[in-house]
Amino acid sequence: MISDARAVRVALLGCGTVGSEVVRLLHEQAEDLTARVGAPLELVGIAVRRLGRDRGPLPVPAHLFTTDALGLIKRDDVDVVIEVIGGIEPVRGWLVEALRSGKSVVTANKALLAEDGGALHDAAAEGGADLYFEAAVAGAIPLLRPLRESLHGDRITRVTGIVNGTTNFILSSMDASGAGFAEALEEATALGYAEADPTADVEGFDAAAKAAILASLAFHTRVRAEDVYREGITEVTAADVASAKAMGATIKLLCLAQRDNDAVSVRVHPAMIPRSHPLAGVGDAFNAVFVEAEAAGQLMFYGRGAGGAPTASAVLGDLVAVARHRLTGSRSAPESVYADLRIRPMGEALTRYHVSLDVADRAGVLAGVASVFARHDVSIATVRQSGRGAGATLVIVTHVAPDAALAATVEELRSLDIVRSIVSVLRVEGDS
Repeated sequence: MISDARAVRVALLGCGTVGSEVVRLLHEQAEDLTARVGAPLELVGIAVRRLGRDRGPLPVPAHLFTTDALGLIKRDDVDVVIEVIGGIEPVRGWLVEALRSGKSVVTANKALLAEDGGALHDAAAEGGADLYFEAAVAGAIPLLRPLRESLHGDRITRVTGIVNGTTNFILSSMDASGAGFAEALEEATALGYAEADPTADVEGFDAAAKAAILASLAFHTRVRAEDVYREGITEVTAADVASAKAMGATIKLLCLAQRDNDAVSVRVHPAMIPRSHPLAGVGDAFNAVFVEAEAAGQLMFYGRGAGGAPTASAVLGDLVAVARHRLTGSRSAPESVYADLRIRPMGEALTRYHVSLDVADRAGVLAGVASVFARHDVSIATVRQSGRGAGATLVIVTHVAPDAALAATVEELRSLDIVRSIVSVLRVEGDS
């Protein structure tokens, strides 16, 4: 890239799957990007962990690569830092250094933002710099900026989303084929949708980090990953999926963030949702987020939520915005956390349960089970029994109740002699 006195100079931290796509797009779309920004974007350095790694035919000279990320950030000729390395340390220190020195940051680092996004926002305020992170949630889907800017004049009440493509592929496969979790995970791994170690995805850590970021923006409150209740999908069985089908529902790993008066609840867990719900039809490795606001009503954002090219697209969109600000001497609106709402513990969250019980097939069983629900003030919506004798199964779906009351109900059911086992417990969302 040719040096220009008016160029906005960019340092890139990381050159893996996403970083390589950022480099490619900067090169291939250079003319268009210059027209959109009003000045050229000049890549002045790329920090990597290992210099000798084969990164394919990238359109940049070898001398731009360095292993000294902090040294690159501190250079006087750097205006904007793009970070696509991931992880917490030492990245947190690098980005705080950049922001405090007045250099804008574009990051895709959902884990860092969810754990300590406040430190980055504080550093941005101190240095008068921009912090943009559209790529941290849902890949190329334009989601965070609408929450941060377009809906800033409205009151968002609820955000419900499918924000992890790996788990959505697995659950969609189980729904379509009747396969169990292990079989669907094996398919996802073979197709490249799941990592060799899929823990962050299947145990819900990835989705919880994204839920924290979404809730922070939607409700003007700092929400950290540790504030998010989290369950993964490893316990979802083929029988659960079949039971959902019988109810006209499907199972998705959902992130749910809801505001009720002076508090917010934020959670990630598998849940049954009716097939009529807009999120039910989101299949394969796609992401979708359903936003409900008082004035705007119901909005849905849908698209590819991961991958090098989609994520790089979001990074470049942020880069154009911060580069324009550099040229005009302006910056984005600062972090909005004026509401500072209380984070509800999971026990206060209002939800519904689908409970499958292996029960003794004799008179009085239903009455005994129903009395437990009544003692905890949990109303039963539907009851279905299948099988007889040793194979008798009772399936109960509740009305909305506090999660603590529902959990206490299930715990007491375990102690009944008429209940041989709790086959499964799943939450039900998206239908009152």
